[in-house]
Amino acid sequence: MKTWIKRSLVGIFGTAIVLGGLSACGDRHARHGMGLSGEQEAKVQQKIVDRVARELELTAAQQQQLVLVGERIRAQRQALIGSTTDPRAELQALVSGERFDRARALAIIEEKTQAVRGKSPEVIAAAADFFDALSPAQQQKLRERLHKRGRWFDHG
Repeated sequence: MKTWIKRSLVGIFGTAIVLGGLSACGDRHARHGMGLSGEQEAKVQQKIVDRVARELELTAAQQQQLVLVGERIRAQRQALIGSTTDPRAELQALVSGERFDRARALAIIEEKTQAVRGKSPEVIAAAADFFDALSPAQQQKLRERLHKRGRWFDHG
């Protein structure tokens, strides 16, 4: 394949990834916890903990570990969002000039990558501690739920 074709394809796919990532960050749908106040977010988290605790019949100690997993995930999400108050405006800024702002796009990707790298070990450790604290029966129930791709919060 010719060099210019390779470069064009890499550029197109890279741009698609950047735009897709920024679009995903820009979604402010309240069902997914985006745009909720601190109090609303705490209520949603408690509802999740209660539902999982009921489904898996968790002990109080296991519930505390589950709460810690949620806190670590929320911290990672906040780090991933970063200081951006309007992700859509940031996306629009990339294409607002005469040329695509490649340097800013790469900086955004680097910022998001660092956020994931920085917080992921804490999320993994909390999730592993929670899973390891489950009884074999609870672990199996969780595996089955994940295998079915069941969502904890859907009705039915």
